[in-house]
Amino acid sequence: MPLDRMELIAARWVGEHPEYHGDLADEATALASVFSVEDGRTNPFLHLSMHLSIEEQCSIDQPTGIRQAVQLLAARRGSLHEAHHEVMECLGEMIWASQRSGLPPDGAAYIDAVRRRATAG
Repeated sequence: MPLDRMELIAARWVGEHPEYHGDLADEATALASVFSVEDGRTNPFLHLSMHLSIEEQCSIDQPTGIRQAVQLLAARRGSLHEAHHEVMECLGEMIWASQRSGLPPDGAAYIDAVRRRATAG
């Protein structure tokens, strides 16, 4: 069966992460697994969903300016994949700050954090 657009994007990011292939090889096992930070395990579903979120943000440029900020960071790092990992840190910080403060996510602060990484020496 042909993959839809989102499945194609997801497959590309899964392909970029061979370290998750074992975790994702068996659907039932993957869905039943607990990926505990305390056990030193990164949750592949969370990680890959962040790639998808950033990709979608860039495709619609929302928040406004994120597409350019990610492009600048990718050019600086020489890798869209590496840029995504840095953007994930900024995205995670924005979500954490929003949850902690009870305020809506601050898209401008998020983009500023990505831009700082793109322009840092």
